[in-house]
Amino acid sequence: MIPLGMPVCATPYALHREKLMSPELGRLCSLLRSVAEAEIMPRFRHAATRSKADGSLVTEADLATQQRVCDELGRIWPEIPVLGEEMTPATQQRLIANADVGVWCLDPLDGTSNYAYGFPYFCISLALLRGGEPVLGCIVDPVHDECFCAERGRGAFCDGEPLRLPSGRTELRECLAIVDLKRLPKEDLPSMGGQSPFCSQRNLGSIALDWCWLAAGRIQLYLHGGQKLWDYAAGRLIASEAGAMSRLFARSGGPAAEGLSLEPRMAIAAENGALFERLLEWWSGLPHGDG
Repeated sequence: MIPLGMPVCATPYALHREKLMSPELGRLCSLLRSVAEAEIMPRFRHAATRSKADGSLVTEADLATQQRVCDELGRIWPEIPVLGEEMTPATQQRLIANADVGVWCLDPLDGTSNYAYGFPYFCISLALLRGGEPVLGCIVDPVHDECFCAERGRGAFCDGEPLRLPSGRTELRECLAIVDLKRLPKEDLPSMGGQSPFCSQRNLGSIALDWCWLAAGRIQLYLHGGQKLWDYAAGRLIASEAGAMSRLFARSGGPAAEGLSLEPRMAIAAENGALFERLLEWWSGLPHGDG
């Protein structure tokens, strides 16, 4: 358990939800809600945007949010460093070495392209990594005013209400899937169209929020070709604590690749174990080529 001081902002949300979830999660939710209200939403639809070296977008909201969250976390828990998406790779590599004793993992604005183009599907994602795995996760969707959070071994919540996925669904054809088409190998794409075994599919553009929607039962299946640690650290914990099953891979058609890494990971997930096994069996039978 991390040492905790007073909440960053003592909102009614943080005060009346503690009966259902731990004070740690309440404080993190309050912190991220406050930052989203101050730094993300006022800039929505008119934030200055530029391209990074890898071609992805970054906005002034990404940078302002990362700085604000780092400042707030450093004020309350100065002994725990923050690994942020918008830091240099060298800094990220140095900080991940602290994951055994404790490091925050932050995506200040997951879904930057959505944000830059005015598509209302983005979030802040924050996880505490300790002992080589995420132990706390908090994700705030400021458009829908929802906060998803989880603590390892103690459950997942949306706005303080427990999340628990049903276990009875077993057929892929009954399921709605989120499928990332951009990062899947081209050999796999034909199977993502009319040949796919699920009812229908979407591609919405915020990885952290995708995991949350799986945890909330809004989708039942998830396939993503390449996500970074800050994309999935909090969201995958939330989905797992809600009852979802998932596995990470180094590449499509390759071996499982669990553990903390800054390398991209493919993700396969489903709302329960039966669906997960069926999805994994279908995926394993596809001609992945060289991955």
